[in-house]
Amino acid sequence: MSESGAPHSSGGGPGGDRAGGGRSGGGQGGGRPGGGPGGGGPGGPPKRGKRQYVRKKKVCRFCVDRVDFIDYKKAEVLMSFIQERGKILPRRMTGTCARHQRWLGVAIKRAQNIALLPFSAEL
Repeated sequence: MSESGAPHSSGGGPGGDRAGGGRSGGGQGGGRPGGGPGGGGPGGPPKRGKRQYVRKKKVCRFCVDRVDFIDYKKAEVLMSFIQERGKILPRRMTGTCARHQRWLGVAIKRAQNIALLPFSAEL
């Protein structure tokens, strides 16, 4: 116990004895005072000589075509959604929405069961 009677009290306020109110960082809202190494980034001036990369939003191919049923008999369509090893590609790589990704998984598994698609690659 300390002298004040409280077991772990370090000072008067929530920040203790430090002058910064409990945060160290120069008082600029946390993080690095200069915005990080090299400058730039969100809220800072852009870097010179460096191209900005803007990721293009992927859209669901089935939503664009207004597909309401993914046919498991169309193996040529399903082939673009599986890897060479037979694995189903994830949504983040193909851009399909959650609903169509579920339907796609069912269609691929059905096509594999009737031998329209391979379960795995030939070794």
